[in-house]
Amino acid sequence: MAKKVIKRSWAEPFKIKVVEPIKMTTREHREKEIKIAGYNTFLLKSEDVYIDLLTDSGTNAMSDRQWAGMMVGDEAYAGSRNFYHLWDNVKKYYGMPYFVPTHQGRAAEHIISKILIKDGDFVPGNMYFTTTRLHQELAGATFVDVIIDEAHNPKSEHPFKGNIDLEKLKNLIEKVGAKKIPYVSVAGPVNMAGGQPFSMENLKEVHKLCSEHKIKLWFDATRATENAYFIKEREAGYKEKSIAEILKEICSYFEGIWVSAKKDLMVNIGGILATKNKKVFEKARNMVVVYEGLHTYGGLAGRDMEAMAIGLEEMVEYDNIRARIGQVEYFGKELDKYGVPYVRPIGGHAIFLDAKRFLSHLTQDQFPAQTLAAEIYIDSGVRGMERGIVSAGRDPKTGKERYPKLELVRLTFPRRVYTQAHIDVAVESIATVYQNRKNITGLKMIYEPEYLRFFQGRFEKL
Repeated sequence: MAKKVIKRSWAEPFKIKVVEPIKMTTREHREKEIKIAGYNTFLLKSEDVYIDLLTDSGTNAMSDRQWAGMMVGDEAYAGSRNFYHLWDNVKKYYGMPYFVPTHQGRAAEHIISKILIKDGDFVPGNMYFTTTRLHQELAGATFVDVIIDEAHNPKSEHPFKGNIDLEKLKNLIEKVGAKKIPYVSVAGPVNMAGGQPFSMENLKEVHKLCSEHKIKLWFDATRATENAYFIKEREAGYKEKSIAEILKEICSYFEGIWVSAKKDLMVNIGGILATKNKKVFEKARNMVVVYEGLHTYGGLAGRDMEAMAIGLEEMVEYDNIRARIGQVEYFGKELDKYGVPYVRPIGGHAIFLDAKRFLSHLTQDQFPAQTLAAEIYIDSGVRGMERGIVSAGRDPKTGKERYPKLELVRLTFPRRVYTQAHIDVAVESIATVYQNRKNITGLKMIYEPEYLRFFQGRFEKL
């Protein structure tokens, strides 16, 4: 008799040492709270959330080594030893010799935008990110999306939907001239496309084209280890390379990077601006004093910088990143059992529900993604966030609505926080909402702030 093949599973590469109690609320309570919050999940109180998949920004679980590092924080105003430990690791893992700390990633975006951009410039990028584009626009630039068309198609199974379309980039250079392009803004994986990576081959081609025109590349390296993981898993020639080696090669093609340390580095606060350009570094080091704090702390405590330094070491560990993306893959495969539509292929940090297909009876002006995020919360207390027309905002020149092709609900997994059982609860809730989707009505916006309206906008049911 033939032996039965035994499936071999993998488990998270950690064990739980400290727990934080969470509470389950009633549907009646959640209906009341989401109405008070203007049907915006950002405006909910965290104590009213059961499973929080709003973001992985600062919500990750730090390791015992990171917590131990917090205890040796050097809180000197100038020259903290933790700053120099962090700087050493920025050089080691990103390969960038010059480094300025900031309190979080958008502060680094702000500084680099003010340094590099002149009024009337154009900044091409592989799809926009909300805060990045806003800082570029406030500095006087026009953002131009040069991502491949597949990125705007949630059904496409292209393995590297974060790639830049070389023809689109060439056309922009020919149209406006290289001198009007201060840099090409590259993110990886691309958040707004569903956590989709770019390939090393594409990065090399973009670098070659830009070098010919003396245009620099700058990298949003916030989740760069996820991009490195996908290159290792999907791209020929990288299977035997470590995450650290791939990350270092990625960064070698860029003049500089900005990082929200609240993601890859698994800390609660922190940002990085790092570069190979000494002149840019000197300007950034001067500006950080104006906007953030002295150049050796940048708005951070010494203990925060120590946790960041240790997080840099942990973020490149293969088992950590494999388990992190493995959770997201499990989530997607479970949703497949119920036919729930989401962006394919499964991305790095989140599952992105396709709200256009999920709530196909709603028009985009009825905010289907905003509606869906609210309905999932009402059903189970699971909190996600909108990534569609609300996040896209209005054109700053015309004031008209932008209508993105992707209308998504992002369900983001904090690193080392939730178990498989939490995923099962989220899956069952989403499947329930999907079965009852025809009964769902849309929303109308009743309050709209000037900038980044998805954070504070308020809605009511139609």
